[in-house]
Amino acid sequence: MSAATTTFQVAPVPRMLWAETRAKLLSRLRSPAFSVLSIVLPTMFFALFYGIFSGQAGSHAAEFGKYILATYGTYAVANVMVFNFGIGIANERGQKQDLLQRATPLPGWVATLAQVIFSLVFALLALIVLYAYAFTVGGVRLDPGALVGFTLRLLLGSFPMMGLGMAIGYSTSANAAPAVTNLIYLPMSFISGIFIPLSQLPSGIQTVGKLLPLYHYSQLPLETVGQNTESLGTAALWLIGWTVVLFALGLRFYRMDASKKFS
Repeated sequence: MSAATTTFQVAPVPRMLWAETRAKLLSRLRSPAFSVLSIVLPTMFFALFYGIFSGQAGSHAAEFGKYILATYGTYAVANVMVFNFGIGIANERGQKQDLLQRATPLPGWVATLAQVIFSLVFALLALIVLYAYAFTVGGVRLDPGALVGFTLRLLLGSFPMMGLGMAIGYSTSANAAPAVTNLIYLPMSFISGIFIPLSQLPSGIQTVGKLLPLYHYSQLPLETVGQNTESLGTAALWLIGWTVVLFALGLRFYRMDASKKFS
C-alpha cells in the first residue's frame, strides 16, 4: 500500500514578481510622509540651489543648470535606494514580515528582485518630477538622446547605493534605521560634492570624497552633460568595486540576522 502524496502548485514566477512589486509600491504610496518626501525633496533642493546660484552663473547659467540637474538627479535616485532599502528593510524586519515570508511559498530571490524593481520605479518617479521642474521652471535643456542616456546611467549606476541601504537595513532596528541612514548618507552627500561642487571644498575633504561611491556615481550623469571630472571607465570600475563590497556587507548582515531568527 503506497502512501498518498500531496503536491502543491505554486504560481508562475512572473505572476509572483508582479504581485510582490505591486504590493511594495502600494505600501509606499499609502505612506505619504515617506513617498512624497522621497519624490519631491530632490526637486526642492534643485529649486533652492538653482534659485540662489543661477544668477551668479551669468552667461554660464545653462551649463550650471545641467550640472545641478546631474548632481540632484544622482541625489534623487540614491536617496530612494538608501532610504528604501535601509529604512524599508528595517521596518519590514520590525513588523516580522520576514518571518511571515518564510511561511509562504514565495522564494526569497523573487522578493529581493521585487524590491529592486520597485526601487527603480520609485526612483524613476523622483526623476520625472525633477525633470519636469528643471525643464519648465529652471529652463534646463537636454536633447532626447542625452536625456535617455542620463536616466539610464542614473538607474543602472545605483546598485552600490542599494547595497548600502541593504547593509543598513539588516544591521539596524526599525527605530535606529532613520538615524543611522541620515548619519551616513547626508555627510556622504556633502563630502561627495552633491550639494557643493567638490572643487570648492577643502583639499582634505576632496581626497576623502573621491573615494566614496556617491562621487563616482555622480560622474555618470555629469559625463552626459560634459562636466565630469573623471573618465566614465574609471567611475564604472569604482562603482563595480563598491557594489561588490556593499552587497557583500549587506549579505553578511542578512545572514547574521537570519541565523538569529531561524537557527
